[in-house]
Amino acid sequence: MTANWAAFATAEPDLAGTVEKRFGAYTHHILATLRKDGSPRTSGLEVRFLNGELWLGMMPDSLKALDLRRDPRFALQANPGEGTGMGGGDVRISGRAIEVDDVETKAGYVEEVEPPEQLHLFRTELTEVVRTHIEDDTYLVVQVWTPGAPLRTIKRT
Repeated sequence: MTANWAAFATAEPDLAGTVEKRFGAYTHHILATLRKDGSPRTSGLEVRFLNGELWLGMMPDSLKALDLRRDPRFALQANPGEGTGMGGGDVRISGRAIEVDDVETKAGYVEEVEPPEQLHLFRTELTEVVRTHIEDDTYLVVQVWTPGAPLRTIKRT
């Protein structure tokens, strides 16, 4: 089961707000894709939250774009920032990236984002959103959301 960003934000608005804030704190994040042989590839990436979708834009024929065309599964981790503070916690999103070929949709994205060149544009279907953070300097708290299930919160000391 998958959901777009709007469905996640409707189901868990507080967590969605925290995740957007974490991604908004820095420009570049880490995307994991699968190579032809099935091994992982990590790449830097900028992401956008626009019109109820989480968008991934990539340079033409970049390896990460070719990976996603072949196998749409991805994992995305927010830039942790400097030091060990990780304000807002460690945030990860997993799902499937669906390439957008619709001219109007791409034009709307380009108008909003103004990328420096042509691009591959992918919208995302989420399969999991995870936030890990420290609470009260005592607990490691892991929040896990999957489509169709309630938010799970795990606390460890």
